[in-house]
Amino acid sequence: MSNKDELVIAGKTYQSRLLVGSGKYKDLEETRLATEASEAEIITVAIRRTNIGQNANEPNLLDVVPPEKYTILPNTAGCFNAKDAVRTCQLARELLDGHNLVKLEVLADQKTLFPHILETLKATETLVAEGFDIMVYTNDDPIIAKQLEDMGCVAVMPLAAPIGSGLGIRNPYNILEIIENATVPIIVDAGVGTASDAAIAMELGCDGVLMNTAIAAAQDPVLMASAMKKGIQAGREAFLAGRMPKKRYASASSPIEGLIT
Repeated sequence: MSNKDELVIAGKTYQSRLLVGSGKYKDLEETRLATEASEAEIITVAIRRTNIGQNANEPNLLDVVPPEKYTILPNTAGCFNAKDAVRTCQLARELLDGHNLVKLEVLADQKTLFPHILETLKATETLVAEGFDIMVYTNDDPIIAKQLEDMGCVAVMPLAAPIGSGLGIRNPYNILEIIENATVPIIVDAGVGTASDAAIAMELGCDGVLMNTAIAAAQDPVLMASAMKKGIQAGREAFLAGRMPKKRYASASSPIEGLIT
């Protein structure tokens, strides 16, 4: 794709529209290989579950996904209230030397891992006031998505399906409504299972897709990372190209007007 077709988040440009997680791999070497195969530039890191320097005697994730090469996107996975989410973002900023870009997710319960919208809104208000650039995980409600944008989030990240489910986009019409009313990047987050799911998200007009389990839980994570990269690229090109209109009946591939019958 053209270098002019860039993803811009919080004033920084990216060539890749695939964002990947760093958890659930069998070891850090597999994390490194899959991340490299994806060609992603933004890597999300669960601060409450991952060592990025706070534990000096444990392997450090940043040794395989160095901040010099990738944009590290600390997230608040595992937080179930605004207070914990805000504290986690503050810790991430301290660990990453003033890094302001964070992925905010406040979960409602352990079973569904759906976003807790009231606590998400509360955390958003606090974090925006503290100068954070927030990429926010939310449900596929167009009203809430627009409210989060209006509050100052730099990207809105509606789920396609429950986290880790691999079900693909369950409500494309809500996602489309969110896209059509947004002025910030819309990035599908959660629920993607395979490359065709990623392509569908991009064909809808999403600005990107974030995934972790779909790659890490594949039988061959490195190969799946490569497939996801291509699915994102194909879906984006199809969106830019503009698909043909759908029709109820057949239409000849070759013109028949003017032929002798």
